[in-house]
This record gives sequence, C-alpha cells and structure tokens, in this order.
Amino acid sequence: MEKPASFFQTPEPARFKGIMSWLITYDHKRIGLMYLAVIMFWFLFAILLGGLIRLELMFPGETVMDAQIYNSVFTLHGVIMIFLFIIPALPAIFGNFLLPIQIGADDVFFPRLNLLSWYLYVLGGIIAIVSLFSDGFPDTGWTFYVPFSISTNTNVSTAVFAAFVLGMASMLTGLNFITTIHRMRKKEMGWMQIPLFTWTLYATSWVQLLATPVVSITLLLVIFERTFNIGLFDASRGGDPILYQHLFWMYSHPAVYIMILPGMGVISEIIPVFSRKAIFGYKAIVASSMAIAIAGSLVWAHHMYTSGMSDTAVFVFSFLTFIVAIPSAIKVFSWVSTLYKGSIQMTPPLLFALCFVYLFSVGGLTGLVLGAAGPDIHVHDTHFVVAHFHFTMFGGTGFAFFAALHFWWPKMFGRMYNFKAAYTAAILVTSGFMLHYVPMFVLGLQGMPRRYFDYLPQYATGNFWAGFGGVLMILGIFLMMGNLALSLVSRKEETRDLSDPWGGTTLEWATPSPPPLHNFVQEPQVLDYPYDFSKVIEKFSSSPLNPDRKGG
Repeated sequence: MEKPASFFQTPEPARFKGIMSWLITYDHKRIGLMYLAVIMFWFLFAILLGGLIRLELMFPGETVMDAQIYNSVFTLHGVIMIFLFIIPALPAIFGNFLLPIQIGADDVFFPRLNLLSWYLYVLGGIIAIVSLFSDGFPDTGWTFYVPFSISTNTNVSTAVFAAFVLGMASMLTGLNFITTIHRMRKKEMGWMQIPLFTWTLYATSWVQLLATPVVSITLLLVIFERTFNIGLFDASRGGDPILYQHLFWMYSHPAVYIMILPGMGVISEIIPVFSRKAIFGYKAIVASSMAIAIAGSLVWAHHMYTSGMSDTAVFVFSFLTFIVAIPSAIKVFSWVSTLYKGSIQMTPPLLFALCFVYLFSVGGLTGLVLGAAGPDIHVHDTHFVVAHFHFTMFGGTGFAFFAALHFWWPKMFGRMYNFKAAYTAAILVTSGFMLHYVPMFVLGLQGMPRRYFDYLPQYATGNFWAGFGGVLMILGIFLMMGNLALSLVSRKEETRDLSDPWGGTTLEWATPSPPPLHNFVQEPQVLDYPYDFSKVIEKFSSSPLNPDRKGG
C-alpha cells in the first residue's frame, strides 16, 4: 500500500513573510520550534519562581514574601512546571520536529490540527496568566485539591480552565502522533525498525489520549462545583472529597509516564551513538515502554494510602507500584549494558544522559519507599515526597530535556554550541540539583511537612543548604541556555558537517541541518535494528567530537 499523503496537507502559504509565515505554518519543524520558544519562556519563568520559593525557605520566618503570596507563587510554579513544561516539552518540541523524519515521512498526518494544538497551548498559558491578575492566583497547589479549591476566594476556576485547555492541546498532539506512526511511516519500516524515541512517543501518545479526558472532566467538575454548588466533592452537601483524589490521580500518575517516557526515549537514542554500539535489548526496551504505559495507569492510589482505603486496596496498589519498577529497571540495565565495553565519546549530550540515569535511578528507588505502605505512612506529605518527585520529574524529564537540546540542537539550527560552557553548566546544574534536593530527603525523614511557608528551627540547616544548592542549579541553567542562545548568533565557521556531527544512524541524521521543508533531499534508506556503528567508528576515529579538544 502506498504511503498516504498528510491529511489536509497544503503548501506553505507563500504570500506571507516574516512572523506571519510562522504563525500560519503547517510545517511540523516550525511548529516544533515555536513550541520550543514558548516552552523555554515558561520554563525560565518557573525556574525564577522556584528560586523565590527556596529563597523564602532558606531562613526561618518571613524573608521575601508573606504566606498568601508564597502559596500563590508555589501554585504558579507547580502549574507552569507540570502543565506548561514537563508534560509538553519533549513530545511537543522534539516529537513534532523529529518524529516524522525518524519514520521517513514529510509531515505529521494532521498538519492543521498540529498548528491548532500549538495555539491551544499558547491560549492555555495566556489564561493561566489572566488568572494571576484577576482576583488573585489560586493558592491550592498544582493539584487543586478539594475541599480547599472549592472554598478559597482566589481565582481557581480560571486556572483550572487553563489546565483544561492545555489538556486539549496534549490530546490533539497524541492523536496526531499515533495516526502519523500508523499511516505515514515508510512502508519498508516495520514495527521493530522504528527508532526508540519514536516508540516512546507512541506509548506516551496513547496515555495522553486515554488518560487526559479523565482529568479534563474532573477539572470541569471543580468549576461546576464552584459555580453552581452541586455538592459533588463537598462533604457538607453529601459529596466525597476522596472521589476527587481518585479522579485526579487516575490521570496524574499516568501523566508521570507522559513526562518520563519520551525522556527515556531520548536517552535510548543518545547512549548508543556515543558508545558506538547498537542498543542492548532493543525489543526489551520497546516492550518495557508499552508495559510502563499500561501498568503506570493502574497504580494511582499509591498517592492515597493515608486516605482510609482498605488493607486489600493498599496491598494491590503497593504490589502494582513495585511491578512498574521492573520495566524501568530493564531500561537502566539496557543503557548500562550498552555503555559496557563501548567506544565511549564524551560529549555534553552524553554527560546529561549519564546524569539522567543516576538521578532517575535515585528517584525510582525512593519511589519504592513511597510505594510501600509502611514507610509511606511516616513520610507522606513531608519534604521526602518533594525530593522524590523532583528527582523523578526534574532529574528525569528535565535532564533528558537538557540532553535532547544538546543532542539535536545542531540538527534543528545548523549551529554548534561551546562544549566547555556546556560541560560547566552540566556540572553546576547536577551538583546544585544534588545539594538542593538531597537535604530534603533528610528533612522529610525528620518530619518537616511540605507546602509550609515557615518551619521550626531544627529544620533550618537543611533548608539553608537546599537553598544554596538551588542557587547553583539556577546559575547552571542560565549558563546552559545562554550558551545555546549564543550559538545562534555566533559567526564562527564550522569545520565539520553538522548534518551528522555525532555519527547518528537514525533517519534525522540523513537530512541537512536544519532539514528542508519536506525533510529529505533524497529518498531515505531504512536501516535494520540493531544499527551498525562500524562505519561511524571509522569516520570519527581520526577527529574528536569535542571541538574544544586539540589533537585526535
């Protein structure tokens, strides 16, 4: 069967130039770059808000804000990081830019729907900002827990509606990716020849499509509850606030895998390239990706051990939580096995990938502490949970995002960044991250609650070092972003071919950098997994990947 053309595919509008040619584009690569610009704005804004939070907690008592402002800043930081950065970043930016190229297609199947999803994402961000300036931003935390979210006088309804709109954008992206993979990939490319990054996007897209409607309906119910007093979650009216937690976590725990699965795909692309070896256990990684997507949708109630559920339910959800750890461990084992006896070429993407493997492993192991009901009862709603969450989400998805930026930056822009600055930024971010969040594990074990504006004097030392680590981490992030931005305006002439600067073997490296409108200059050749790196080793044996290094 012939490969179908993109549905509703139309040529790029030629009558518009400048910014308008971007705002009405159907080119998946341009849409990916527009996502990059907007998502980076939100990310850096949320980083600054996080810095204010840690600055407030660095010393006991009120320092830079009062309790009400702290609660609003805390909520805004969480909403932006979760709904505007961590969930959409990897699929929306790198999925849009690379997925069609990796499967040999010229675009996504629904190009106009793709552009609509970007506008919905921007609209959701605008609505979130509007809620900030109308009756005060909500002070509920990013989970919008009832009964507080239905009784507070702050503007919860607008912020919740912003999250609803962002969920719509997420669902459209997932639908588009699933259809594109099924209908647009080259007919020579079988399921076991699809690159691992595309596989993780496929698994993620199913979770986006099936789980997001649950939270969308739940958020609408919160708006109805606030507007019409229907009593669904209000115990005083016969409602059940625990029902909200079930509905919320039925989406939000699968959402954890929406966040982390594409990051795992990024690492599965980077490690083989810089190990000069085929990935170890390709089929096992594919199977584990689908297993994570399925099993991860069944463990939501491990967030609710203290809510009064039955012992049987506690046992079942604890057991399933430990089951989910198995496919994640398979991936870590495959990555380490790929590195074993490889011809390793250290580069910034690989350094960030290695940091990801360590930080995500710590996050996963501490997750098992929370997945076991006994320990969870003692550390529930303490800073231990905050540390675990950030090790998994930021140490996982965040560092995978940094690795992807440095890996595909020359492909997206045809420019190379400064390696020394990238290494320095990676060391600052990683060391700052460890100093920032490791003390929180100790604080949690000591009993310090999370989400508190102030604390007792015995928690002062841990909070001080956590704040100091946060400053280091923020400095490293801004150094990293500045280095990447400077590469776009640098006039330095590159001495190597940036169409494939690393020696990659997936189809995006068979295109010019940046890729042309229809992606390929000539018909791409689909390779079989595992890829053969012998020609790559021969090509790069006499020239180092690091442009700052002298000699061979």
